Amino acid sequence: MSWGSALYVGRVRHHRFRPKPHALAYRVFWMLLDLDEVDALARSLRSFSRNRFNLYAFHDADYGDRSGRPLRTQIAEALASAGIPWDDGAVRLLTMPRILGYAFNPLSTYFCYRRDGSLCATVYEVHNTFGEIHSYVAPADAIGETLRQEADKLFHVSPFMALDMRYAFKVVPPAERVSIAIDGHDAEGRLITATMSGTRMALSDAALLRLLASHPLLTLKVTGAIHWHALRLLAKRIRWQSHPAPPAQPFSRASAVAPHAKGPMQP
Repeated sequence: MSWGSALYVGRVRHHRFRPKPHALAYRVFWMLLDLDEVDALARSLRSFSRNRFNLYAFHDADYGDRSGRPLRTQIAEALASAGIPWDDGAVRLLTMPRILGYAFNPLSTYFCYRRDGSLCATVYEVHNTFGEIHSYVAPADAIGETLRQEADKLFHVSPFMALDMRYAFKVVPPAERVSIAIDGHDAEGRLITATMSGTRMALSDAALLRLLASHPLLTLKVTGAIHWHALRLLAKRIRWQSHPAPPAQPFSRASAVAPHAKGPMQP
């Protein structure tokens, strides 16, 4: 069977520019899960399950409002609240699955397609280490293969960055490769850049077992890396920011940027 779902293997990179430089990079892989295929995948793959323990698992309650309600329904609500027309096409989620029962995703991205196969919108679901979630909903109406979108930062992610920032997204949607680059700008200019990129691999039990060997305990290592680098930032005496309350609404609207526009992503 030919799946819309797949694996992407690559790297995550972060670079902070001020007040003291700090960088990190690590190997990672993601699943691209077509929400309409998850049950069929769980039946076809021995190492992958839905809502139960396995080597790899997808739990609906890890995402959205964490109620376990159908994610397609929640995505439809998010697009409607943002005023983005959608004809109920495919929704594909780029995320790290649970591995041996544990998962933490700083960013999971939903790619929402129209029935004709064109990309309608993206939903960037951000989790912080305080157990909070917020999503940025952006139309995908820019011309060309690369999406450019912007959003005001409304959600506390790191205690080393204030809320007074604006995000600039530069995205190559999933094909043979996928790439999501996010620049964070404050009043003084670009403060941080984060990039996740990977190459497509067919989703199979054999591939999943190889990744379990080459990326052992990946999701646990992501959480460990976040806390390790927080200690390093403390050692560099980067200012600690207070933790504001999360936004009242679970979704906020981002905007598309025309390719010729002079936005904060461009030099």
